[in-house]
Amino acid sequence: MNNTDATSIALPVGFRAAGVSCGLKSDPSKPDLALFVADRPSAAAGVFTTNLVCGAPVKVSRSRLPRATARAVIVNSGNANACTGARGDEDARWMTAEVAKQLDCSPEDVLVCSTGVIGRFLPREKLAKGIPAATSHLAPSAENFRDAATAMMTTDTFAKLATRSRRVGAGDLRVSGVAKGAAMIAPNMATMLAVLMTDAPLDPRQADSLLRHAVARSFNCISVDGHMSTSDTVLLLASGARQVRLGDGELAMIQEIVDEVAVELAQAIIRDAEGADHFITLDVRGTKTRDDAIRIARAITDSPLVKTAIAGGDPNWGRIVSAAGYAGVPFREEDLSLKLNGVLLYKAGAPTDFDAKSLSQGLRANRDVLIELDFALGDEAVRFWTSDLTAEYVRLNADYTT
Repeated sequence: MNNTDATSIALPVGFRAAGVSCGLKSDPSKPDLALFVADRPSAAAGVFTTNLVCGAPVKVSRSRLPRATARAVIVNSGNANACTGARGDEDARWMTAEVAKQLDCSPEDVLVCSTGVIGRFLPREKLAKGIPAATSHLAPSAENFRDAATAMMTTDTFAKLATRSRRVGAGDLRVSGVAKGAAMIAPNMATMLAVLMTDAPLDPRQADSLLRHAVARSFNCISVDGHMSTSDTVLLLASGARQVRLGDGELAMIQEIVDEVAVELAQAIIRDAEGADHFITLDVRGTKTRDDAIRIARAITDSPLVKTAIAGGDPNWGRIVSAAGYAGVPFREEDLSLKLNGVLLYKAGAPTDFDAKSLSQGLRANRDVLIELDFALGDEAVRFWTSDLTAEYVRLNADYTT
């Protein structure tokens, strides 16, 4: 099942959520504190930013995963708690301890995420009021799930939720997830947070394996601006509330729906990219290795010249093939062909005759863009997603803190 109505996306069995406002943002009326709680000790795994400059919540949560006894994830927006030294580390641990008091569990079983402006200390006095408020609002409803998703937002323009379920035995297994992100987006991962939950009876090793597979094919395949964040976090919690036998077939099915939820959330981030007018899908096919395809895809999706050409409706295909050429993957020009929105522009190392005016008009008229690079080197392929780069993106990020 694919439920794309964000107002009715259900939490898996065994989870509750809440989203409240405690005054962390410049507009104190905006929700800024999200809480996700498992009703029982749950398996949990995480994947985090590879940036050497990382937020205190990343350090704390990373040190606690994977584990078999996770109970909660607390997320604040409006303040990244990054580059805040020893005090930031203490604040992150304090947040988890405050949640643990409310749930009567160990602080080690609480994970923490923060997103927002870098280099500012968290106001404990506001969080000290917000955490009990969030706890008191916990419920398993779709409305609460959406409230939590909204509380995670910074420059996002819409809440990002996704769900899938599959029949296993006499009941359904569900995977549901929420994400935030709109800029500072680049593999590996981005200024993005995501919390995925399932009622499947996974152990920590299984959760870790499923999550890493999904992230490699979703959140690590998106880019808005090529700038890696300090806060990237993707978490997976498994409540085990659905007690079913998991053989290889069932695990493969769960992997499939975890992948689908992660891809939908990753795509939603790109569709909400700051200032973007175009949603770009990039297929790189026919390389010797998957890593080769990834390197080429990243070079293209991070290229400001490719992105500005798409923004202007300019089918300037030379920017695309030249980006492929500096990706560090050896190939001959005749090994490469290129299509843009289904139009063949470059075939086996030579330009083709195409209607540039018509293609340009199509680019300007449609939000979705498809770039296809086909190599004659092997059988590997990847799909990436990115956005164009507009003057509005520059405006939004030129005065982000002033």
